[in-house]
Amino acid sequence: MEQNETDDGYLVLLGFSDQPRLEFILFVVVLVSYLMTLVGNSAIILVSRLDSKLHTPMYFFLTNLSLLDLGFTTSTVPQLLWNLKGPAKTITWTGCAIQLYVSLSLGSTECVLLTIMAFDRYVAVCKPLNYTTIMHSSFCKALAGMAWLSGIGNSLIQVTITLRLPRCGHHHLDHFVCEVPAMVKLACIDTHANEVQLFVATLVLILIPMLLILVSYGLIVQAVVKLKSVQAWRKALGTCGSHLIVVSLFFGTSSVIYIKPQKYYGYVEGKFLTLFYGVVTPTLNPLIYTLRNKEVKGAMKRLFRRNEK
Repeated sequence: MEQNETDDGYLVLLGFSDQPRLEFILFVVVLVSYLMTLVGNSAIILVSRLDSKLHTPMYFFLTNLSLLDLGFTTSTVPQLLWNLKGPAKTITWTGCAIQLYVSLSLGSTECVLLTIMAFDRYVAVCKPLNYTTIMHSSFCKALAGMAWLSGIGNSLIQVTITLRLPRCGHHHLDHFVCEVPAMVKLACIDTHANEVQLFVATLVLILIPMLLILVSYGLIVQAVVKLKSVQAWRKALGTCGSHLIVVSLFFGTSSVIYIKPQKYYGYVEGKFLTLFYGVVTPTLNPLIYTLRNKEVKGAMKRLFRRNEK
């Protein structure tokens, strides 16, 4: 009885423990990526808040995206670094539950937020004269609130159902983070109903947002084609290019994890995909938005000049 209680009190995150040399390399890569994520996203939040020229809907949503990336990586990366640095691979059951709730809620929120950002770009390109009327402050805050609430709601439902599955003493998780698809595989009962529920949630929060984003960009392309102007093409690309790259990186990897059943690909492949969208993508987001965005680069220069004085 005591042994069962001990088993239920922790999980062993196997991660890449069968490849110790790879673990050291991953530790360095993840640590550098995490530090870059903290600096890059914090810089975007700071600049967007301090520079009045960036007090627009686009940068309001970008600030929310940076907050999500900071929270998402912080919910998983410190534990991952701890596990990669030595033989101890355990996480408490409570810690795993918290990680599940936080990471899934923030990841789900990002799916909806990226869709809202695509709608914002559609209005900016296709309805420029009505942009300020449509995307007013109250409406933007309501959209952002909807994204956060939908993410939290999805997490409360999915994680609560997953944590209630009986594990029959199983506590070796073949992953480096607590993630719903991996947790479901620990169950010692038929999980078909859980897999259906996970697929429905994925349909709502990944496939539908992807479809809406494609529709938004389809309408943007249609509007720009009608103008038959090289300058209009360049302006549209500058306005939407960064967001489109971020969308491709995030949805391209997360959709494979949650849509394609794990039995159809190796565990190693699944781990690296999770590593990419959970660690690398939040690092790339601020780089993409700053390197491709003249307004952000200009705001940073103004901020540095102000500090020098």
